[in-house]
Amino acid sequence: MPQSESDRLVFDPEGGLPRLREIMRRLRDPETGCPWDIEQDFATIAPYTIEEAYEVADAIEREAWGELEGELGDLLFQTVYHAQMAEEAGHFTFDAVVKNISDKMVQRHPHVFGDESNKKSAEQQTRDWEAQKARERARRAEKGTLDGVAIGLPALLRALKLQWRAARVGFDWPATDNVLDKLLEESRELVEARDTLSQEKVAEEFGDLLFVMANLGRHLGVDPEAALRAANAKFTRRFERIEEKLAERGKTPAQSTLEEMDALWDEAKLEEREKNPK
Repeated sequence: MPQSESDRLVFDPEGGLPRLREIMRRLRDPETGCPWDIEQDFATIAPYTIEEAYEVADAIEREAWGELEGELGDLLFQTVYHAQMAEEAGHFTFDAVVKNISDKMVQRHPHVFGDESNKKSAEQQTRDWEAQKARERARRAEKGTLDGVAIGLPALLRALKLQWRAARVGFDWPATDNVLDKLLEESRELVEARDTLSQEKVAEEFGDLLFVMANLGRHLGVDPEAALRAANAKFTRRFERIEEKLAERGKTPAQSTLEEMDALWDEAKLEEREKNPK
């Protein structure tokens, strides 16, 4: 694209997606682009992609709709970034990415875009979706039940996906009580490892305990990632309240005792319960 035409697009506030793609191309231009952007590759950008996805989830969790607009833009930019690098390397183009996801959505929704009835329950649609995904995995020669569960997923999310896959073929505890029994068993094994075994074995047993916790969340219908995000937010709120109360006394956490902070934590918890009694 001639420089003048490129400039017109880059500085056109109504340029839409073509504008974003041209900005990305210019950033990666080996002669006139940004040195940092030019140096990046798929591996170095991937952590930013994951981070942006979590920031989208965080904005939704907080119902920060004004922030969500910007976070979705950041996430879209990650797709454009990866597609630009792929095009430079001759792997695929941005248009191919769009075609791929469009084809996939049409194929996986025959009740909307085909001749199947759309008078289905959400549960039936989920089963149909999984069946379609299984056929796609078969075409990719993924024969194992767990094939195709991405290794690069955050560990908690990957644990959940592995467990769902195994459960679909019957490898699952029949009731939540069985998972709770396993949780107690793994807890005892972790204590034993801490007291008598190596740090490597402690880490292994701790991982087993986390894996069972993810499974417990699945059986209880609780998204463990969302539950942990909520717990993080609650801890942050309450600890910040401790800091506020200590500041009123002219102190910082480092200048107070654990007993004092524990008492303030209980106050903060009581305040939250009084504000939200449900």
